[in-house]
Amino acid sequence: MGAMMPAPAGIHPDAPRRTLYLVDASLYVFRAWHSMPDEFRDAEGWPTNAVHGFARFLLELLDRTRPQHIAIAFDEALDSCFRNALYPAYKANREPAPDELRRQFAHCRALCVALGLCVLGHREYEADDLIGSACIGARGHGFKAVIVSADKDLSQLLGEHDEQWDFARGQRWGAAGVPARHGVAATQIADYLALTGDAVDNIPGVPGIGAKTAAALLAYFGSLDALLERVEEVPYLRLRGAAACAARLRAHREQALLCRQLATIACDVPLLGADTHFVRSTADGGALAGLCDSLRFGPMTRRRLFNAAGLEFAPAA
Repeated sequence: MGAMMPAPAGIHPDAPRRTLYLVDASLYVFRAWHSMPDEFRDAEGWPTNAVHGFARFLLELLDRTRPQHIAIAFDEALDSCFRNALYPAYKANREPAPDELRRQFAHCRALCVALGLCVLGHREYEADDLIGSACIGARGHGFKAVIVSADKDLSQLLGEHDEQWDFARGQRWGAAGVPARHGVAATQIADYLALTGDAVDNIPGVPGIGAKTAAALLAYFGSLDALLERVEEVPYLRLRGAAACAARLRAHREQALLCRQLATIACDVPLLGADTHFVRSTADGGALAGLCDSLRFGPMTRRRLFNAAGLEFAPAA
């Protein structure tokens, strides 16, 4: 990714920007699955702890932000992502989600739809790619994005006006805050992961190059392309094991380039709802009431959900 883009034609650079909230749903569903007690059951006896935790997160987010433009991105490409075609071992280290969790993902998605929130999902692209495409596309229409996620990969998307928000920790940062968090600039995140790899996604990187070395190399050369093009300079750097590092880069050049491809967020996915900039639509009271019944939400959660949807809440007699 290159330098900051100029303001799109017709948009004054100092004009106030509307905010688009982009939520990495899977992160918060998984977090609820692991942290909420396994004591909630739906009408059929299946666990609903992840749905309860996700609903609490979503309600707090909606209450604090009152967003007019919001999209909730879900991962549907669990084993069919385009990255698996490039590198079959991509994310192969992860256990498949159990049926108890898959059902809850479907409930979380249905809950978002019932609340009138735009839901993004794709069989070939991950949630990160959907968020990236929404972020970049909306930027051209005068929006700034607030990416609700703690995932470091998403920091590569941050432009001049955007923010990332680790909701659970209450931390927000823009592109200028990325070096303090990750040791490299926002525009260098994919190059950094190409060198260090990413154990979470099973991206190997270049063997023997750790975080500090990768950050030092990118600070000096600026990009992975420049580093590989000028690899003969590496042995002369004041860097521990510089000669061995240069040898590793030569030996694993193609792997580094592949790893960058895997770590780079795709920003050209056509998205439903993009034409309206993911504006909140009218909630579906009937669907929301049906979900509350089938998921056995208590009266307090039901009231909060109906209030968030802007609907009248009539407690059961």
